[in-house]
Amino acid sequence: MSRLYGTHHRAFQDQHDSRRLADKIEALAVHTELGDMDRAFIESRDMFFLASVDHEGRPTVSYKGGDPGFVRVLDATTIAFPLFDGNGMFYSAGNLAGNAKVGLLFIDFTTPNRMRVQGEASIDPNDPLLMEIFEAQMIVRVKVSEVWPNCPRYVHRHDKRQASRYVPRAECETPLAGWKRIDLVQDDLPARDQGRATSAGGLLSIEEWFGKVATGAEDA
Repeated sequence: MSRLYGTHHRAFQDQHDSRRLADKIEALAVHTELGDMDRAFIESRDMFFLASVDHEGRPTVSYKGGDPGFVRVLDATTIAFPLFDGNGMFYSAGNLAGNAKVGLLFIDFTTPNRMRVQGEASIDPNDPLLMEIFEAQMIVRVKVSEVWPNCPRYVHRHDKRQASRYVPRAECETPLAGWKRIDLVQDDLPARDQGRATSAGGLLSIEEWFGKVATGAEDA
């Protein structure tokens, strides 16, 4: 019995005469535990895409970034990653609290290479990794159910220009997010961010901030 395919997958496979191939790929590539190569690849990544499901059953995808190693393979079936300061929506965290099912896509755009991970996520407010990962607001642990490499055929090759200055690093102060300087949001910022815009370069109109985003300004 397939771990991946349901009735609708089978219908398309049969329509395109790919059921045999799909079964062979599952048999050869899909595994339930992370091996040494999987660990090395995951822990070398500085970003991944997280798929989760919201309270309305809508699938959502979120980009998660950090320095290489911010995603940790704790054992053969457990991955952990931090949630850093965001926009206050806690959209991913809220989704995971309501529906533990997740998908993670790790991509190396230079080689290229990519890997899919399926599993169930949990968030423990007392996770001991909170004491180890600088400025982590939460730790997400994923119990892996399936993992497999993906064909890199359509992955465009890109080279990394520079790391984001906003990634929390213990050796330096994390800059205030550019959007937290927008004048319209000042009264709504968390208490810890109130008044910081002045020392971070001053207030911005929303049009000025979008202009910075559009031109790739480092302080956007």
